[in-house]
Amino acid sequence: MDNEMIITLVSALLAAVSFAAFALPFLNKTEKKDRYRSVIEKRRKDLYQAVRDGSADRVKTDNVSAADNMAALYKFQKLAGDMGEKVRDKMLQAGIRSPKAPMKFMIAQAVLPLVFAAFTMFILSETEKEISNVMTLVYIFGAVFVGYKLPDVLIKNTILKRQEEISLTFPDSLDMMLICVQGGIGLEQTVDRVAEEIAEHSPILAEELGLLSAEMAMLNDRREALQDFARRVGSGGAKSFATALIQAEQYGTSISQAMRVMSEELRDMRMATAEQKAASLPPKLTVPMILFFLPALFVIILGPAAISFNDVK
Repeated sequence: MDNEMIITLVSALLAAVSFAAFALPFLNKTEKKDRYRSVIEKRRKDLYQAVRDGSADRVKTDNVSAADNMAALYKFQKLAGDMGEKVRDKMLQAGIRSPKAPMKFMIAQAVLPLVFAAFTMFILSETEKEISNVMTLVYIFGAVFVGYKLPDVLIKNTILKRQEEISLTFPDSLDMMLICVQGGIGLEQTVDRVAEEIAEHSPILAEELGLLSAEMAMLNDRREALQDFARRVGSGGAKSFATALIQAEQYGTSISQAMRVMSEELRDMRMATAEQKAASLPPKLTVPMILFFLPALFVIILGPAAISFNDVK
């Protein structure tokens, strides 16, 4: 293979990579919008079927069929009770809408400690070093604790990431809602329009707002839809938003005024969070600077002097 052929192949490969890098963001946007639409359409169909079956008052927030949802939820509540409801709220806040997810979570919390304990016992039995009975029990109980807490830690991490993204984009969404409401658009249409607009930038918030719009349009009680939205999202901003709209509807106050106040408060909260992170940055940089920056600085400063000293000798 001559040089011209190699240059041609490399050029073609680089051109293909450049085109893929250019087209990938557009494909991701289309995929996000398609996923958002599929989730919302699925929820609308479930709510419509629930209304036809006369069980809309029993429907909870999921994107599965109403019959499977209620059957699985009933069995789950009967088995787990109030603790099951708390686990289900965690699943919803983590974006896991399957009615079987809470049961799987609790099974994981029951099985993983046994798996971790068995694995620890196997490792200790294969170790040639003599280990006392007290330390063996400590290792086993530590493995059980880690296995029990691991699913909860993973779910909480997912919840925090979702809530952080929602907190960043929610004030801007409220501004768009305020413009639509002041333009005379109804609240359900406003929420649906804003969800459609932000689907590319924040698919998580778009999903939640789309589900809220579907429930507000299909369910008889708007308050229940807002409470379910706050329950799904779990962040302070969503709860304040739902509470403000419920109070505005209950007492007949202006919805646009409530949205304006909420938007300002959420922006202040976002700015306070950013300032807090900026203030905590210098202490976090102290250790990396000591470990990585100062040794290199000492080598650069003292290295020539040490070399000159050796040459003098």
